[in-house]
Amino acid sequence: MDVYKITGENRLKGTIKVSGAKNSAVALIPATILANSPVTIGGIPEISDAWSLKALLEEFGGKVLFQNGVMTVDPTNMIALPLPNGNVKKLRASYYLMGAMLGRFKKAVIGLPGGCFLGPRPIDQHIKGFEALGAKVTNEHGAIYLRADELIGAKIYLDVASVGATINIMLAAVRAKGKTVIENAAKEPEIIDVATLLTNMGANIKGAGTSVIRIEGVDELHGTQHTIIPDRIEAATFMIMAAAIGDGITIDNVIPLHLEAVTAKLREMGVKVETEEESIFIPRTDFSALKAVDVKTLVYPGFPTDVQQPLSVLMTQATGASRVTDTIYPARFKHIDELNRMNAKGRVEGNTAMVSGPTPLQGSTVTATDLRAGAALVLAGLIAEGETEVRDIYHIERGYSSLIDKLCALGADIRREKISLETADK
Repeated sequence: MDVYKITGENRLKGTIKVSGAKNSAVALIPATILANSPVTIGGIPEISDAWSLKALLEEFGGKVLFQNGVMTVDPTNMIALPLPNGNVKKLRASYYLMGAMLGRFKKAVIGLPGGCFLGPRPIDQHIKGFEALGAKVTNEHGAIYLRADELIGAKIYLDVASVGATINIMLAAVRAKGKTVIENAAKEPEIIDVATLLTNMGANIKGAGTSVIRIEGVDELHGTQHTIIPDRIEAATFMIMAAAIGDGITIDNVIPLHLEAVTAKLREMGVKVETEEESIFIPRTDFSALKAVDVKTLVYPGFPTDVQQPLSVLMTQATGASRVTDTIYPARFKHIDELNRMNAKGRVEGNTAMVSGPTPLQGSTVTATDLRAGAALVLAGLIAEGETEVRDIYHIERGYSSLIDKLCALGADIRREKISLETADK
């Protein structure tokens, strides 16, 4: 078993560069299926989800080259091969293959997606959209079967503003006949990123980033080149890290507009945040002035659910009782028990976590229960006295590219080690 071992209390200083957006990459890569010639995407983070998607495209018959953050996909000879199991189980975003395959081939067989377990995350809005476009969707032996003689544009109202459903319907609708209107669409920057790629491929999309997206279907899409946006969740994680253990850290390759909710909450806590056009600088935080806050996660442009777990670590160092209410994924609080192993004072009531501070954290053996919980535990290990061992790090490596190298360059003492299963069981 591979683990991270972290010796804490080392002050960090310097510049850290944010990778391309994980939540964009996992949609952009499936979108290449829709083209009739090669598509090149720059800035892809070298994370396990990207490698899993590369393998999936190759199973379909695509030719994929992925090196130095650049992925080139030649989808010319792809076929609608059924993929009920295997790599689709490794990541949640494998569901984007449904929309892309349906758009190009009018059929697909895709296993139910895997990824982090954050409580029930149904794909009913995706299916609702596909059926509105004319597809027949069935669940057979744990796989989703999609079939359509043709796709016809339709008006689709999403019951919840789902990022995944908005993108998946977009992927299918760009090749449907006529106009599709998605109402109550999600507004996240990653949706704009995917729409930009599709538009560069020849799609006709208006309104991405607003609650109403209009798509005029086209007969074919062609290859293009595209550069992914910076990862706002990784940037937010580094901002919180800089506030918690930094001696002056510049976070480079960011879009500050995408981080306004996080910036506002950090400033409310007493953290100084200096924004430039493509970077953010956070000087050393005066912990005596660090105040407790209340946070409620909301869809963009509200405070992101993906950031509440790392922020809860900073809350352990603030004076007073902080509250986090997660309206998106109420089950996303398994990290609180792990932080308590490190001497934190946290408890969970329903969809709310309460964290009291300031509390000195102590190194311990903890387990990453999902991607962002893993990032939170790494951050806790950087703050804590002594050594922290983080297990199940595969969750972390699904979403953070070259994390150890980036942190070590700032002065962190973090390393990846292999331990025996016997040691892990003790």
